[in-house]
Amino acid sequence: MSRTTTVTTTLRRQRGLTEPAALAAIDQACRRLRLPTIRAVLDEALAAANREQLSYQGFLAELLLAECDDRDRRSTIRRVKAAGFPRQKWLGDFDFDANPNINPATIHQLATGIGSAGPTAVPDR
Repeated sequence: MSRTTTVTTTLRRQRGLTEPAALAAIDQACRRLRLPTIRAVLDEALAAANREQLSYQGFLAELLLAECDDRDRRSTIRRVKAAGFPRQKWLGDFDFDANPNINPATIHQLATGIGSAGPTAVPDR
């Protein structure tokens, strides 16, 4: 139970911070803990939390989820780069004007992974 007391004592000690001092402390802590996304979105997250009247837990969850999502995104980019592909290709970058025989609606439907015809359209053999 001493662990709870230590955390509680630490939290109580920090209550006297002014708002600018708290923001500076958050910035330093994010640098030290290597949380770049939280540092980057903090002002926007604070505004959204005030606007949406988020609880402390809700605010913390939003910040941590943003950090996790960004880490996942950066990890994916690193893995693709490490795979040595010649260049990244995205469906959104495809130039449909270059080949007018390709129907954009069909390609976008295929990109969803859901067949438009469904299982009933398979012909009987």
